[in-house]
Amino acid sequence: MERKTKITAEEGKQYLDISREFDLPLELLFKAYSESAIVEQWMGTKVLKLSNEQHGGYQFETTNAQGILVFRANGAIHDFVPNQKITRTFEMENTPFPVQLEYLEFEKITEEKSRLRIRIVYKTIAHRDQVLQLPFAQGINMAHNKLQDMVSKLNNGS
Repeated sequence: MERKTKITAEEGKQYLDISREFDLPLELLFKAYSESAIVEQWMGTKVLKLSNEQHGGYQFETTNAQGILVFRANGAIHDFVPNQKITRTFEMENTPFPVQLEYLEFEKITEEKSRLRIRIVYKTIAHRDQVLQLPFAQGINMAHNKLQDMVSKLNNGS
């Protein structure tokens, strides 16, 4: 399967650049990152908090079939400009990874096509490289594929 979500990791830099074009209007792509009900569907996680405003925050949680916590992430929202950008921190609880900084930029290509660019800044190059050793690229590509499919259905009224 083709990886439509592209990840660039420059040698010696402590950040990743991620980009993906979606066959979605800009407004729908932005909603997929800013509306709790949509985030829950494509991420497959429970949104405990999503306060989209400067100095707002979020918390996501995933449990298994037995109700045991398997994933919790949270962060603070530093900048929120509808249909343009979200700047936020991201912290995955119960992991050795420190907080990272994420810059999400949303761009209209045509009326029915948009682009998402993400820059993730890690505390160190070593932390970034640790993330790259995980199935991170496959995971984000799968999540974006799910976002594309699910939000396309919303767009078509199915």
